[in-house]
Amino acid sequence: MTLSRRSLLAAVPATALGATLARAQDPVPAKPAATPKTKFAANVEMWWGGLPFLDRIKKAHELGFPAIEFWPWRGKDLTAIAALTEELGMQVAQFTGWGFSPGLNEAKNHERFEKEIEAGCRAAHQLRCKMMTVVAGNDVAGMTQAEMHEQVIAGLKRVTKLVESEGIMLILEPMNIRVDHKGHCLYGSEAAVRICRAVNSPMVKINWDLYHCHISEGDLCGHLRDGFDQLGYVQLADHPGRTEPGTGEIHYPRVLKELQALGYKGFVGVECNPSKPEAEAARGLWHADQW
Repeated sequence: MTLSRRSLLAAVPATALGATLARAQDPVPAKPAATPKTKFAANVEMWWGGLPFLDRIKKAHELGFPAIEFWPWRGKDLTAIAALTEELGMQVAQFTGWGFSPGLNEAKNHERFEKEIEAGCRAAHQLRCKMMTVVAGNDVAGMTQAEMHEQVIAGLKRVTKLVESEGIMLILEPMNIRVDHKGHCLYGSEAAVRICRAVNSPMVKINWDLYHCHISEGDLCGHLRDGFDQLGYVQLADHPGRTEPGTGEIHYPRVLKELQALGYKGFVGVECNPSKPEAEAARGLWHADQW
């Protein structure tokens, strides 16, 4: 049976109906990134890209983000970033400690990798940050994927004692090779889970980028359940377009609900290109947090 608005008004007491309609029309708050269930971290490389770096952090604070994340730490004013985030009561959730090139998937780069992780740990302490992303590397001519993954394992094992003593978690990020990173040697969560289980360290886990994993393998909630013991950090974007939640085909309220049910309490990095002005795009985060 379908009720018209007039029938509904006649059937429901005015006070109850008023409360129902008010809830249905509740506006998104002025700080939409200050969500009640999920702790979002703004990726300030992709959000507010035309502004000076410190101004991006201020903008993130204005929208209610409790944290930020960014890519390489080198070339940035760490002293200023640390001072500003402390002043604003924000955290640096994670940054990139080792990127695509040179590849961690070649033994000849492991000594350099170790030195860079040592330096990254010092940067992390300065920023009061507990995590650094590391990337496996692009395909190497003449090596199979299995051989490259074995070298990733060997490189990570080389620094486990260091990061365990420093209390800094390395989070290994699998990419996708269909859209964004063709020719990368690590894609999909299953391979990343195998690598991290082989390394077997509480300080080497996965940067589980839901956008990349959706493209690579789908079944986001199922894979999260299968590999949750190796999850260290989460990032998101919608698909297609790598834009904010609510613009594509991923139903993020369901996925974020699953993360909470599994017991994830960390930050969720918003590594996406806003499809509209950031203050409007952040409304998608508020809606993604509703379930």
